[in-house]
Amino acid sequence: MKTLTLLRTMLPALCLAAVSCAAQAQEEWVSYRDAYKQMVVFAKYGKPKNFLQVHYQVSPRDAAGTLDGLHLTLTGKNTQLNLPLDAAGRAIFPLLKAAYDDNAVLALNRRLAHYRFMPRVSIMSRNDGIYESADLRAACEQALAYQRFVDASYNAKKCSGVRFVFVNRAEALVQVKFGQREAPLPVVDGPAFEGETAGAFRTATYRFADWSSQGQVVSQNTPLAIAPLYD
Repeated sequence: MKTLTLLRTMLPALCLAAVSCAAQAQEEWVSYRDAYKQMVVFAKYGKPKNFLQVHYQVSPRDAAGTLDGLHLTLTGKNTQLNLPLDAAGRAIFPLLKAAYDDNAVLALNRRLAHYRFMPRVSIMSRNDGIYESADLRAACEQALAYQRFVDASYNAKKCSGVRFVFVNRAEALVQVKFGQREAPLPVVDGPAFEGETAGAFRTATYRFADWSSQGQVVSQNTPLAIAPLYD
């Protein structure tokens, strides 16, 4: 009888704890279907995008956040994939009908409340490291046109340049060539993309207004990312 009474006393608390635990577990994943609907827009986008690429990005919400040891996994009844994240928190996103039909989830090994999830459009890097100024301007315009397509808040913005992003300072060697002259771009520490508060990368910014449209930008090493910049 004492045992039964004790169970009756504990049961409400146990139920509340179970609900709380379940709620916490649900906070550790996002819907693959929701992410798929965001990412497939780029695949179906019909305007020029030959200079662009899109990733699925996980980024900390504040400067104290970290990507160290972060793992993203696509999990479903018939799907189990690790989605490796680069140093900027970006993953190649698989558009899988089976995972969509499965109502699979994107699971993170951290609390989701500390991170943001979004498509991230960037400019494709070149194997030879040589970028024509005109191509960088066109790439930025393509990126801005796509951002306007998905978000009307970009309608008033204009392209101002591109940011070359590196993990290590020794790799951040970017020069502008115009005629017979060369000038290095200054390297500063900062986030990879506009709007981010976390991430101490080495960045070299090429602003269109500062240079001739006929020049070249030469990166001696492959950047982690090339981010379009808007004003």
